[in-house]
Amino acid sequence: MNNPAVWQFSLNALHATMWGGSLLVALIVFSRLVTLRTLAVATLLATLALVMLGAYVRLTNAGLGCPDWPGCYGKLSPTYAADQIQAAEMAAPDGPVSLPKAWREMAHRYCASFVGVMILAIAIQALNNRRKGPADADVQGRKIGLPLALVFIVVLQGLFGKWTVTLLLKPVIVTLHLLGGMMLVAFLAWLSARHLQLTGGQPSALRSIRPLAAIGLIVLGVQIALGGWVSTNYAALACVDFPTCHGTWKPGTDFVHGFHFFRELGMTAEGEPLSNDALNAIHWAHRIGALVTFLTLSYVAHRAMRLPALRSLGGALLVLLFVQVTLGIANVLGSLPLPVAVAHNGVAALLLAALVMLNFATRSPSPFDR
Repeated sequence: MNNPAVWQFSLNALHATMWGGSLLVALIVFSRLVTLRTLAVATLLATLALVMLGAYVRLTNAGLGCPDWPGCYGKLSPTYAADQIQAAEMAAPDGPVSLPKAWREMAHRYCASFVGVMILAIAIQALNNRRKGPADADVQGRKIGLPLALVFIVVLQGLFGKWTVTLLLKPVIVTLHLLGGMMLVAFLAWLSARHLQLTGGQPSALRSIRPLAAIGLIVLGVQIALGGWVSTNYAALACVDFPTCHGTWKPGTDFVHGFHFFRELGMTAEGEPLSNDALNAIHWAHRIGALVTFLTLSYVAHRAMRLPALRSLGGALLVLLFVQVTLGIANVLGSLPLPVAVAHNGVAALLLAALVMLNFATRSPSPFDR
């Protein structure tokens, strides 16, 4: 075969077939040979790892390592786009494109597609269980609302992943992409808790903690959104001291421009460079949110630990909370060391999963205590 274009097309088709075939095999295995309980927990763990990988990609400025989607310069692998990547790197040596960055970005996409297959397998199993009827499947395994919601979210996540690249890391899109990943973690944590049959003990004891756990979840969700806004605007080091910001408790802030959602990265809505005061506002809001979250979740964990059935979840929540605060402080004082920054994202996801499971348990009294 002497025609390079035909040879390249054939090679790309072969690679696409191999990758698609591997995903199809994984889908068959997960939907037929793995129990729904095991699959739900495994998918939660895989999604937690994916969140951390996404943070690593973002923190190493590799989000535009492949400036198109879903491939890399139209290729399935950066190896076969090496010429285009090299040309882009030579044209802009300090730009976002390089072979290592391309591999990080594509690794994230590969893992995301694998998690998508796992979620699709969950929905297939739930639908199959629903067809079998109560004689052949447990009640929890026949519920299809949450599995179908997961499929919808993962499709939306794919679109946000595309827009993140094609819209050149627009902060609102990247933040929504991060929040979509966290929503997957939350829904999978609830699904896992359902199949693990977590319970909270006596209904009378749960009535008082149930609204507190829900409030804690809302507070944590807002704080995760603020953290995402800090990350996508590269405002993590807007304040380089702690606990003050630039040596004062009242730093100069510009909340109007800092929290204007529809703008380009590093720019105001009017096209002017984003000021340091705007970055201060983003960072300072996250710190205030961290204090509110710490106090709220500490109280929720304390109340949970007073109930025997919730003691483990409350203890895990408290430990994760202290680890997260420590990592956040270390990020500032250490000038955002990469392992610490990635861990900060991962522990946030773990906190969310633990709190969602606690919320599930508060709504699931033990059948022996009814």
